[in-house]
Amino acid sequence: MLPVIFALAWPTMLEELMQTLVQYIDTAMVGALGTEATAAVGATSTVGWMVGSSISALGVGFLAYIAKACGAGQDQKAHRASAQAALMVCIVGTLFTALTLGLSPMVPVWMQVDPSIREMTQRYFFILYVPMLFRTASILFGTVLRAAGDTKTPMRVGVLMNLINIVLNFLLIYPSREISLFSHRVSVYGAGMGVEGAAIASAISYTVGGVLITAVLWRHPMVSPKGCSLRPDGRVLRPCLKVALPNMLQRFGTSLGYVVFASMINALGQTATAAHTIANTVESAFYIPGFGMQTAAATLSGNALGAGDNDRMKRLARTILPLEVGLMTVSGALLFAFARPLMALFSSDEQVIMLGSTVLRMVAVSEPFYGVPIVIEGMMQGVGRTMMPFLFNLAGMWGVRIAGTFVCTWLLGLGLEAAWACMIAHNLLLCLLFSLHFRRGTWNPLNAKKTGAECAP
Repeated sequence: MLPVIFALAWPTMLEELMQTLVQYIDTAMVGALGTEATAAVGATSTVGWMVGSSISALGVGFLAYIAKACGAGQDQKAHRASAQAALMVCIVGTLFTALTLGLSPMVPVWMQVDPSIREMTQRYFFILYVPMLFRTASILFGTVLRAAGDTKTPMRVGVLMNLINIVLNFLLIYPSREISLFSHRVSVYGAGMGVEGAAIASAISYTVGGVLITAVLWRHPMVSPKGCSLRPDGRVLRPCLKVALPNMLQRFGTSLGYVVFASMINALGQTATAAHTIANTVESAFYIPGFGMQTAAATLSGNALGAGDNDRMKRLARTILPLEVGLMTVSGALLFAFARPLMALFSSDEQVIMLGSTVLRMVAVSEPFYGVPIVIEGMMQGVGRTMMPFLFNLAGMWGVRIAGTFVCTWLLGLGLEAAWACMIAHNLLLCLLFSLHFRRGTWNPLNAKKTGAECAP
């Protein structure tokens, strides 16, 4: 299984790495403008996660359907599902555009952003979500391609988007200036737009990415929607939405929890907000192995289900879980060792660096435990079992992270370290719940079929 797993996982890992590098560069470039700019950009990031994860959750339904169809050799089903994904892009993209732009003046208020930076935060948020239709296309069409086993195309599009973002950041954030290039002074154009320039750069890159991945999908031999009706098709949408709905509720519920979590941290002041924003950005790079393996787990488990091959499903589980734990152990060790230097890349404020380093070292210890539920959830998504992950994630987010952070920060007056301790407790609970459910085996439809066959008269 190892060659197949890595063939599917490494393009997703590289894509995630490029996105994380751009986040690093964005944070460093904006961080050079000061703590206020960093806080303005980071204060609404959890709202962005809520929007993006809700769309990604819809994609899980199409992933399970298409992966199963491809595993069973039912190409026409895959084409029809791709056409329905295109319909969803139009509907959901338009809906989220209206919601994000219409609510942009209120988001900084709801997030308890410091009044001195609310206007800056609102402008950044509004510009960032103008191309919401194209962002939706990037997410859903990327999922369709991955479900068909094509993880390289979303990677290539993502790399190009990130390069565009970096170049435009360089040109739009800072004013015109002279830089040293091979001992020569060179004049470089700059628009001097600050935080707004960073938002425009991201918006343009999202637009380009959405256009490109749409063009690629329409020419794809296995999942092109060309020639298929774009009218609602209940034969496809019903099973897709049956899988997607619990996942959408899970993503929305947990992402709303992230919003509440961030708002409580924002209330701790600009230093805590900046440290939290930068630490989150740093930590995201160390989740890359986990999410790369999750993509492989979802696609391969869906293929195994479509082929009716339970032996393949078991080999996948035996291979990918130890591999994931090993990768996340190495990842956590590196995060622990380089926490302070990484924080120093994005801020010169000693208080921010010290606070961020502390919480990063705390969470580094829990990385291997966090890797387990990521992969198990991927396998469950691939076979269309999304209800239990919904319940587990909701219980962990609201029962442990949010309730614990409220008690620690609002009632006991503790700081960012206590909030991140609640986050770690949430991750450990997910590891326990997913592991116990996985060992029972009821998540696997092929186990249920085997039991039914044995019990049949």
